[in-house]
Amino acid sequence: MSHFSTIKTQLKEAEPLIKALNNLGYLINQEEKFVRGYRGKFTAVDISMNLPGDTKVGFKWDNNSNSYELVTDLDLWKFEIPVERFISKVTQMYAYETIISKTKEDGYQIVEQKNKNDGSIELVLTKWDS
Repeated sequence: MSHFSTIKTQLKEAEPLIKALNNLGYLINQEEKFVRGYRGKFTAVDISMNLPGDTKVGFKWDNNSNSYELVTDLDLWKFEIPVERFISKVTQMYAYETIISKTKEDGYQIVEQKNKNDGSIELVLTKWDS
């Protein structure tokens, strides 16, 4: 029997999370605020989306940890990458979006960006004093 799983993350803000998901090519379901699982059961989430392979996932705010949790029915996970890898990619892009946003607020500009073979992203930033 299938059930919904919630996986803890360190994702604390909605805006960089949504930007990260969009950057990775995932479309947010603006109207749907639920994830459908086995036998048509569903659970409420704050952010929902469909992954390839008809895999339904969402992120739900958890007041105890003050962060979003990934919500999905792992028995129905048909996406080409494992859930751990998916979370890792989302977390990396979330960190990237957070860094870009915060550094722009502080007056920095990206001088160079390199996507490394190991999957890491190297940024070179500069700030001109006025």
